[in-house]
Amino acid sequence: MTAPNTPRTGGDIDAFCTKCDLNLGHTIIAMVGTRVAKVKCNTCGVEHSYRGEQAPVKGAKAGKAAPKQKAPPTWGERLKGRTLGAARKYSAKDQFQVDDVIIHATFGLGLVIANRSDKIDVVFQSFEKTLVNGKAT
Repeated sequence: MTAPNTPRTGGDIDAFCTKCDLNLGHTIIAMVGTRVAKVKCNTCGVEHSYRGEQAPVKGAKAGKAAPKQKAPPTWGERLKGRTLGAARKYSAKDQFQVDDVIIHATFGLGLVIANRSDKIDVVFQSFEKTLVNGKAT
């Protein structure tokens, strides 16, 4: 007789679902000996190999630590060496380039960090926003 918590085909188990990107309830659909091999997500219905309850580490090889990511520059570091007196008032009709300093009526002082022709990404002191760039009337 099997113990009440022993995994078995057709039984339920918590597992990491790569489609849902969450630990969710799954149904066991295949076992190899006493090891769970394949499960079906009870939420999205996708069948996949059993990976346990932890999200797989992406891009890192087993036994190696993931490389440290460089912290994004602070607000002060971004504005260092820039002439803030030359900041242009933001208008959706105007064209802005990367590294332009702007003044937005609602959000305040900002720095253009990306230009996608009709849109610009601007970093303000506490957040980033995507704004219209060079809108024709």
